[in-house]
Amino acid sequence: MAKLVGINHVALEVGDIDEALAWYGQFFELELRGRAGAAMAFVDLGDQFIALARGRTQPPDAERHFGLVVDDKNEVRAALEGAGVAVTRAPNCSFRDPWGNHVQIVDYRDVQFTKAPEVLRAMGLALEKSAQALAELRERGVY
Repeated sequence: MAKLVGINHVALEVGDIDEALAWYGQFFELELRGRAGAAMAFVDLGDQFIALARGRTQPPDAERHFGLVVDDKNEVRAALEGAGVAVTRAPNCSFRDPWGNHVQIVDYRDVQFTKAPEVLRAMGLALEKSAQALAELRERGVY
């Protein structure tokens, strides 16, 4: 039986690709991996990516969501709130984009995955883990 290894990408349906890139670009440094015309854009996350796909048809997400890992969750929260985006109460940080995608923001320091040193270096990042995340990683034999 095959073992799950990770997630290569997540695809989000949005109304318009350029509008979505501009909207998300208010809160995150975006580096495009590529585009498929006006139908899709691929936003680089180092060794992963997010695909933005034109054509949202379903209602806003309720519990269905995905988590974006960032280098500074508090900075993202401040930027979202400054732009008038409704954000869940701290310490959580979740929001819905204009197309109804439910996004949770997670700080890299606190997650149980690590980027390979080569990937962090290529991304220009030097990030540390919190004591709790390190303990959880050790418990799983990862760190």
